[in-house]
Amino acid sequence: MLLLTLLLTFHLFWGTRVNSAPPTCTQTQFMCRNGRCIPDLWVCNGDRDCEDGSDEVHCRKQTCPGFMCKDGGCIAQSALCDDIMDCRDGSDELSENCGLRQCKKDEFSCSDRRCLSLRFRCDGSDDCGDGSDEASCQDCAADWFPCEPAGMCVPRAKLCDGRPDCPLGQDEGADLCPSSPPTSPRTCAGFEFSCGDGQCIPHSWRCDHSTDCADNSDEDNCGQNECLVNNGGCSHLCVDLAMGFLCDCPAGMRLVHDVQCEETDLCLDTDVCSQLCKHVNGTFQCGCHEGYLMSPRTGECKAKGTVAQLVFSSSGGVRRVNAAGMEYREVDAHLQGPGPLAVLTADRSLFWARPGQGSIYRISMDGETRESVLLLKGLGSVLGMAVDWIHKLLYWTNTNTHSVNVARLDGSAGRLLIGGLAKPTAVAVQPLLGFLFWAESGSSSKIGRAGLDGQARLPLITTAIWNPVAISLDMPRELLYWVDSGLRTISRVGFDGKHRKVVVESNGYLDRPLGLAVFEGHVYWSEQATKTICSASKHNGSLLRVILPNVASPGSLVFVHPVLQPKGTAVCGNDGRVCPYECVPDLFSGTSSPSFSCVTPTGGSNDVIFHNSSAPARSETTYAGLSLLIVALSVLLAGVALWWWRQELRPSRTPTLQNLSMKESQDPLIQAPAMGPETCSVKDTLLKLDLDCD
Repeated sequence: MLLLTLLLTFHLFWGTRVNSAPPTCTQTQFMCRNGRCIPDLWVCNGDRDCEDGSDEVHCRKQTCPGFMCKDGGCIAQSALCDDIMDCRDGSDELSENCGLRQCKKDEFSCSDRRCLSLRFRCDGSDDCGDGSDEASCQDCAADWFPCEPAGMCVPRAKLCDGRPDCPLGQDEGADLCPSSPPTSPRTCAGFEFSCGDGQCIPHSWRCDHSTDCADNSDEDNCGQNECLVNNGGCSHLCVDLAMGFLCDCPAGMRLVHDVQCEETDLCLDTDVCSQLCKHVNGTFQCGCHEGYLMSPRTGECKAKGTVAQLVFSSSGGVRRVNAAGMEYREVDAHLQGPGPLAVLTADRSLFWARPGQGSIYRISMDGETRESVLLLKGLGSVLGMAVDWIHKLLYWTNTNTHSVNVARLDGSAGRLLIGGLAKPTAVAVQPLLGFLFWAESGSSSKIGRAGLDGQARLPLITTAIWNPVAISLDMPRELLYWVDSGLRTISRVGFDGKHRKVVVESNGYLDRPLGLAVFEGHVYWSEQATKTICSASKHNGSLLRVILPNVASPGSLVFVHPVLQPKGTAVCGNDGRVCPYECVPDLFSGTSSPSFSCVTPTGGSNDVIFHNSSAPARSETTYAGLSLLIVALSVLLAGVALWWWRQELRPSRTPTLQNLSMKESQDPLIQAPAMGPETCSVKDTLLKLDLDCD
């Protein structure tokens, strides 16, 4: 009680001194009448961001002090043509408003004022999108193939590679290339019914008085009680009908994929918030994690600091572009092929694997010389890579050995971590939580989770998945996204395997997807059939946008921004340990049980802090020191009390009533109205698969 009283007294005096100093705002901020500082972009935006509304006082409804977007929004003039879409409709980055944009000396200016590296000029690929970078070029060289009548040139090595590079696909024509082998038939998933001819339909369509199989086998033998056999496949309640059956869920749960019940989460079901979400009295309060700032217009959480760069691989080399698609440059022209990518943002190191050769290279994104360094070779077919930025580890998949592997970032001490997988295609890590994720394709496609040491394996997705080719993590919301090239969809699921949802369905730009990345409020993917890099809302697939057109064989995607690899205390192992000093991976000792160990600065071990554990006993010396401190503070408190008593006994002066305006502090969280549950037809879906009707 003495310590508490002393702290309150100290807080009162110190707060008076601090509050007496006049508040100051930076040059990019606006000061409200009550002294609060808000970003300039929030001034005259139609929202009362100051408690007293002073940010909207001198604004007129039809006048914008900065730049007015086409949809009527208002942004600061400094935000115009900064390669970041501040307007909801992106009108602040259109060429008509950014006509004064000047390209650098080593860049070429397209007809629409987009800037791209000179190395893309006359390379046989329409990188501008309007052909201006391929206009007035010389005839094709001997080792190049002409694309008529476009006048483009593509390398002859790309002929008959299964990917059309000419605008009309002449390089893959029947007169040049033999017919492609037929694809293998699909195997029905566990929740599906297999028709007599091999066709797959949802099991709930069986015995529903509607013929769905071509041979009518789904309506045969419908007189039995399906609920008596394995509860009809239902996770909770099975209701037998006169013809067929249906699954049901208890209150507070919802039905997923016709057979599985899971607890409802209104925040994830409605997808109103970009990151943090709280459902209170029918409304949603949104917020952003550290390192992000909420957009006052869209409510989307924007990363602070430098502009994020989207790096992607292609047959023309590794290239990068900003999220607005306006700055398009080359990272390395020698790393050719749509191989997997991974990045370490701390030193901006990029890792790339050569397709089909099993070699992993490292390259720096900074500096004048960007010579690639060979780290590993002879690995087989590498389709996915990921970097653990906390423990400095590199993970990759190997389809030849059917495994997920790990090595140090310098390429040393590599080893197999998880074996027995069916064509692993992708891998991702969340080292702060100690999670390792991977995707498997083939006859038994799935997405799994394990610890960073490969232990505690857990399946996340096993049904309604065909060919997952890439995965990406939305770490602020603890969601995993994957793109399925077989179903032509982009879906998401929680790190615990719950709250699955399809966010992007086939829209003409998902016929042959390959790469996937999640950043801020959007998902980004590469598409080989249309040779594009696209983006859409990570919530529902709206706001479809082509970031880059005419990309030759686009492959893996990865965003480079410090906020995507935050520092912090990581879980060490699979039992919730947190190390007070350092967590060191013990993965390369050759033992059959890889692990993580806590070490002290002297090299010892076993100094471990467990979550939810009791505090260790303190020594007698510590308690003696605390006792002396309490005595000293008690004496100081007595002096303060004596001073206060003397002040109270003084003759009273004419009191001056000080009107302290105690205003309610503005809550930065956005409130949005509750949204009703989405509905969809049972059968009117892609491939007649009820992938996710939530």
